[in-house]
Amino acid sequence: MTKYIFVTGGVTSSLGKGIISASLAKLLQARGLKVTIQKLDPYINVDPGTMNPYEHGECYVTDDGAETDLDLGHYERFLNISTSQANNVTTGRIYQNVITKERAGEYLGKTVQVIPHITDEIKRYIRGLEKEDYDIIISEIGGTVGDIESLPYIEAVRQLRNELGKQNGIVIHLTLIPYLSAAGELKTKPTQHSVKELLNYGIQPEVLVCRTEHPLTEEIRQKLSLFCNVDKGSVIESRDAHTIYDVPLLMLKENLDTTVLDKLGLEKNDIQDLTAWKKFLGRLKNPLHEVRIGLIGKYIELQDAYKSIYESFVHAGAENEALVNVESIHSEDLEEENFEKKLKGLNGILVAPGFGERGIEGKLKAIQYARENNIPFFGICLGMQCAVVEFSKNVLKLEDANSGEIDENAKHKVIHLMEDQKNVKNKGGTMRLGAWQCHLSPDSKVFTAYQNEVVFERHRHRYEFNNEYRNLFIEKNFKPVGINKEKDLVEIIELEDHPWFVGVQFHPELKSTVETPHPLFVSFVQAAIDNKKGKNNKDQLKEVNDAQTEVG
Repeated sequence: MTKYIFVTGGVTSSLGKGIISASLAKLLQARGLKVTIQKLDPYINVDPGTMNPYEHGECYVTDDGAETDLDLGHYERFLNISTSQANNVTTGRIYQNVITKERAGEYLGKTVQVIPHITDEIKRYIRGLEKEDYDIIISEIGGTVGDIESLPYIEAVRQLRNELGKQNGIVIHLTLIPYLSAAGELKTKPTQHSVKELLNYGIQPEVLVCRTEHPLTEEIRQKLSLFCNVDKGSVIESRDAHTIYDVPLLMLKENLDTTVLDKLGLEKNDIQDLTAWKKFLGRLKNPLHEVRIGLIGKYIELQDAYKSIYESFVHAGAENEALVNVESIHSEDLEEENFEKKLKGLNGILVAPGFGERGIEGKLKAIQYARENNIPFFGICLGMQCAVVEFSKNVLKLEDANSGEIDENAKHKVIHLMEDQKNVKNKGGTMRLGAWQCHLSPDSKVFTAYQNEVVFERHRHRYEFNNEYRNLFIEKNFKPVGINKEKDLVEIIELEDHPWFVGVQFHPELKSTVETPHPLFVSFVQAAIDNKKGKNNKDQLKEVNDAQTEVG
């Protein structure tokens, strides 16, 4: 029978339930168990697809085209597996399903209520992954215990635990142990109140994971055990870590995985393989190189907006044994005079994805700077589209060239709305989404990176490269080197006679994991390393050539 672990949060939000869930899953996976994680989000939006990044951070897209919570990115990066729509559900989707059933008469005229109809629908979603024959399913409940939005999920968990039996469903409660500097001690009272709140809903947690800035003493562990009705061995310390990738090994040291296996009545098989993880950490913490990458975007004050990009640089940096210092630069700041000062000294420039016209001019300037100064450039989604616009304006000399998203009246819409998007009215879940096939040109840098002729990458956009201008770009050596043959869409463009200048219509950051760093990020970071060494710098090359001429 599939076993369940429910992860709740207390005291405050943003304690890292997703990282703890992913870390525990990694340890259980390393013991030979088949594990997955799902996120239960209490907000009433159907999905985060229509939400502003300032509200929700990054919208993570799965292979099957689901727009989901960014925690699914942590799940995939840690477990090296793909997730799907079944791994994320929101209150909005739950109510939408229940109302659809009510309209269809499936409830036979009964009054539709939170209990049992909403809670039954939640339980159906939770158990929907059982058909995949997982040994353990971890369900992370968003928000904090006590939030009114979370109550139906907490009640569904209470019911489900009774249905599953004591050893088939346990609760891990992630909480905060704050340190009061004036008193010079850690305080357990907030956690006691948080657990009491759970008890009021009929749930006794089996394990406490305590976020803390200082070590938990035996006295504090004993106190938490006594007042929270949890055995002392199940009080787990979760100290602030240097990197999120340290957390699995810290949880291993705290015996979180063996504690959970005991509670679930499962055998404690030996850890089979964390070798790749430890090697990754070794390379991450002992870099041989250091590079500066400029991340150009309009949400840079919110790191979660580009979460997968930051993590992809961590993976690619470790693969290249390099410390990648990502310097976030607001695209609007580049619209000012002397913008070059903000870009000077960068070894690579990435123009981030996004929507809308704000900050576009700054992105175009950054792209032109990278192109003209032989700085490795990586454009993702809107970043790729901006590279097309910049090239059209400054190289092809097309007057009034632009994206149809930015200027519907532009004379040369080198980026235009996809044909099947023109009649779309609803905004949620209607973009080009999910994994699409892409054929690569064998004589391209991207083919060298992928070492494959056909790849599948995840998309989230409405606008595409306008094929009417394809030949003009080819004539000037800005070549489409990745094509979706099904719809004849340009997916990747690459500038010849440049060390590394690549734009992609898809989101490669969504498929980078610890064990399989994305090849384009790996190649881009290597190009940045080469740039720092002077291999791509025009001025340094000129000095070398001049010196050779003098010697000759």
